[in-house]
Amino acid sequence: MRASRGLLAAASGLLLALTGCTSSGDGDDADPTAAESSSAAASTSAAEDVEPIELQDCTDDILALGIANQRSLSYECGYLDVPISYEESDSETLPMFVLRARFPGQTERIGSLLVNPGGPGGSGADAALSLSQTLPEDVLRRFDVVGFDPRGVGLTTPVECFTAEQKDQFFADEPRPTTPEQLDPVLTLMDDIAASCAEEYGDALGAFNTTDTARDMDRLRAALGDEQLTYLGYSYGTTLGSTYAELFPERVRALVLDAAVDPDVDAQANAEAGAVGLEAGFDAFAASCTGLISGCPIGDNPRQYVYDLLGQAALAPIASSTPGETRQGTPGVVMTAVTAAMYDPASWPQLSQALRAARDGDAAGLFSLADSYSQRLDDGTYANLFDANFAINCADTAEDESFTREQVAQLAADWGLRYPLFGADSAAALYLCTAWEAPRTPLPERDAEGSAPIVVVGNEGDPVTPLPGAVDLAEDLTSGVLVTWQGQGHTAYPKTDCVTGAVNAYLIDLVVPQDGLVCPA
Repeated sequence: MRASRGLLAAASGLLLALTGCTSSGDGDDADPTAAESSSAAASTSAAEDVEPIELQDCTDDILALGIANQRSLSYECGYLDVPISYEESDSETLPMFVLRARFPGQTERIGSLLVNPGGPGGSGADAALSLSQTLPEDVLRRFDVVGFDPRGVGLTTPVECFTAEQKDQFFADEPRPTTPEQLDPVLTLMDDIAASCAEEYGDALGAFNTTDTARDMDRLRAALGDEQLTYLGYSYGTTLGSTYAELFPERVRALVLDAAVDPDVDAQANAEAGAVGLEAGFDAFAASCTGLISGCPIGDNPRQYVYDLLGQAALAPIASSTPGETRQGTPGVVMTAVTAAMYDPASWPQLSQALRAARDGDAAGLFSLADSYSQRLDDGTYANLFDANFAINCADTAEDESFTREQVAQLAADWGLRYPLFGADSAAALYLCTAWEAPRTPLPERDAEGSAPIVVVGNEGDPVTPLPGAVDLAEDLTSGVLVTWQGQGHTAYPKTDCVTGAVNAYLIDLVVPQDGLVCPA
């Protein structure tokens, strides 16, 4: 999803601390403009000649990160060389970081389950680490869980082109910019970000695109020894998975695309749908809070409570009780925290308590939510989630999908009235790729004709990727099958028995769910 406060899946970033379990290459210093590998890459996307990947045991390194390995899984880490450019027969390569989790009681192993958590910019290695501890054991007994950091992300040649100070400003800036005075610094920061990335990488920014990442996935499939791909993708991961199916339909064994990004809408419609979804998500949070028997910590009108808090923070930014914290809670921090909690109803109690504490003068709870979302680390640095999100989104966007300052200002004013919490921010985010200076590789249309059945899962209460996106993707895919969950939050599998049972049967036994299956909340 395009990076605004409202449209980016957060990820843990744990594996950024994992630097000692590589099997080849130099994942920290690799640059797509000067890759260290001397091996030539095939110009086509065929992967039959890929050597088996060599992974080394990194279980101890994983456990040293504080992971609770209750299932006694083993972990292996390493790198797979992939071409920087699939258009050049003599392309240099970049090292793609891979993590494989294996359950100790595997029986009748089917192969690998490749996973991607979304973003773009989320670490697939982190996703594999997390999912290996939460996926149903029936799945883990049949599949290795394999995650990879897409090109430009995490430990795979990470894009790093704007500073921690710029990121602090991005999240602290006015979150509802509807006037020229409010919009100007927001859009100027986006100009600065684009200029920083162009200066750092030049045309190499174009290498960080979804189409080439899908080709990387096929090389990884072959290197893992799987004849066909089994894949689980969330949010932006549905875009990546459907792109793979379009390029390699005959190599699809089973794809689960959960919380689909709508393939049929342009950037403006997608941004507006995101604002609509987040407004509905906030209303669901408010209804849940006011319905508590013990009473809602922020009163009987949570929306007005947030409006009042935004006004308070604008007049006097709110200090934090966290020792050593020098930042103050601006309106931008308030809205970043609110957005972070919209992804998962389990975070709603934390949000209500953080809002109450902020109203009483302590922004520590707001920063906890906001920093988790933005991947800001304790030392004030950030993971590269947002650098990668900007780079990949803009590389995937056609040049004619650009917006002038005047167009953004008009949309911000309009959406700020119609979607008062999230509309203006969603409109402002449309501006970023206007200033982006790098080659583009627009996403292909995706019907994946010739593919095995593909299961698309949508959530009626998804505030980030609303249900119409899943409906459209399932209809576009020739073999698409739609499963709907009547629940709240972002993504559905494996949160509910009905969805979990349908997806497990499909992944393991290729039993395709009934198209249109509806699972109750």
